[in-house]
Formats: sequence, structure tokens, C-alpha cells
Amino acid sequence: MNSWNHTNEPDFILMGLTDSKEIQLVLSVLFLLIYLVTVLGNIGMMLVIRLDAQLHTPMYFFLTHLSFLDLSYSTAITPKTLENLLTSNKSISFIGCFTQLYIFILLAATECFLLCSMAYDRYIAICKPLHYPVIMSSRCCLALLTGSYVIGAVDSSVTVLSMITLHFCKSNVIRHFYCDTSPLLSLSCSSTNKVEVIIFIFAGSTILGSLITISVSYVSILSTILKINSTSGKQKAFSTCASHLLGVTVFYSTLIFTYLKPSKSYSLGKDQVASVFYTIVIPMLNPLIYSLRNKEVKGAVVRLVKKRQGSRKLR
Repeated sequence: MNSWNHTNEPDFILMGLTDSKEIQLVLSVLFLLIYLVTVLGNIGMMLVIRLDAQLHTPMYFFLTHLSFLDLSYSTAITPKTLENLLTSNKSISFIGCFTQLYIFILLAATECFLLCSMAYDRYIAICKPLHYPVIMSSRCCLALLTGSYVIGAVDSSVTVLSMITLHFCKSNVIRHFYCDTSPLLSLSCSSTNKVEVIIFIFAGSTILGSLITISVSYVSILSTILKINSTSGKQKAFSTCASHLLGVTVFYSTLIFTYLKPSKSYSLGKDQVASVFYTIVIPMLNPLIYSLRNKEVKGAVVRLVKKRQGSRKLR
């Protein structure tokens, strides 16, 4: 096969998850249901936070953007995956493929540092409660959010620009259900050593850097909680962090498994399972984790329902 890059662009073919028509049908129904829950859950979370004044705090400011990121990167992957499962059209253009890759890396990297910001917010709330209103000002929250998006944009730009210069000649069949770095690198007939080092450095610094920051924050938080004398005080302090800690654990465990390893150890089956989890399942789980385990969110939903019922009675 002749080599090509962005100047000579045939379509890629996404191999998908399985060749079995029966399994494809089952997966399409399952993924559609998950995606609908993802859309409703994340939009619902954003609306509840927007409509309830008691949730206009830094923590819920970040949670609103977490819902936006989850909804966005699920939308970048799931609809195309559903199309591949339900139709015979499994092609994606060269530009479309790298656009999908760019958007996904941008949003995933941004989420890493947004989770950092949320951990920092919890650290200030529990370890420095008297200084919380001053430190976590609107300007600080906006700076942390902007920084997260900027770092995500730099990470995705460097990764995609380094990959788009490669020549692909081995095949145009991507052994995955979306455009990701490892299956794309396996198609290159150019030397990928430099690109792999760049990806490893940026992915590693993004994942490990943010995870270390979160870990340091939670070590300080745990140390402070253990110094609280009352059991109820400890439970209250820990409950404010439990949802975030659970979300972080689920998100980072799959990212580390997928990206912080050499491309030669790429395994189609294992990587696809992990990829399904963090691209399709986790965006659905986050609004459930942060709502079902959060008394303030549940209270806000109850207040909004009562307010709506009261307005109907007045009519």
C-alpha cells in the first residue's frame, strides 16, 4: 500500500469491537442506553447546579465543568461507535480521525487537571476552612479552570501535530473502535520512536502530575480529618470528599492502564475493554457518583421539584 499523510488522505476503517452481528446489536443497544443516561445525567447535573443558588460554590462550579467535559468527550466517541455498530459504514476520514483524537485528548487532559482543581478546593475547605472564601475566590476558580483547558490544549496539540506528520502505509484499518494513539502508531511506516517518546512524556506528565497533586491534597486532607475529635465531624469531612475520591480512582485507574505503557504491549482486547470504560461508561457514572452520594445535590433536586410543584399549584 502506498504511504500517505495529511496531504494524501484515504479514509481509515474502524474495525470496531466485534465482527459478530448479534454482539454488535447487543452492544449498540447497551451503548445507546448508556449514552442517553450520560446525556441526561450530565445535562441534569449542570441544570440543577445552575438553578439552585445554594450550589453556587467553587466545588459545584468545577462539577459543572466536569459534567460538560464528560458529556463532550463521550459525544466525541459514542455516536460514531454506534454508527459503526448499526451500519456498514465503518470509515472515518483522515482529518475526521485526527480531529476525534485531538478533541478526546483535549477533554481528557483537561479533566485530569480539573480533578486536580477539585482536590485543591477540598483541601482548602477542610484544611484551611477560615481562609476558604478568600483563597477560593471567583478569580482563583476561573484561573484554575482556564489553566486546565490551556494545559489540555497544549497536550492535545503537541500529540496530534507530532502524529499527523507520520506516513501510514501498513494498512488503513484501525484495530479499535475510535482513533487512539496506539492503534494509529501501529499503522505507521515511519519511525515512531520520537513520537512515542513525546506521547509518553506528555501523557505521563499529565496523568502522573495531576495524580500526584491529587494524592498530596488527599494525604493532607486525611491527616486533618484524623485530628478531628468528634466521629460526626470526621464523617462530615470525609463525606465531602468521598464522591470526588471515588471518581478519581475510577478515572485514573483506566487511564494509567491504557496510556502509561509501551506501545509494543498494546493488546486489542484488554485496551478495548479499558477504552470502553473510560470513554463510554465513566461519563455516565460521574453524575451518578456525584449526585447519589451527595446530600446537597439530592437536596437541591428536592427543592427544585417542590418549587415546580408550588408554581403549578399557583396556576
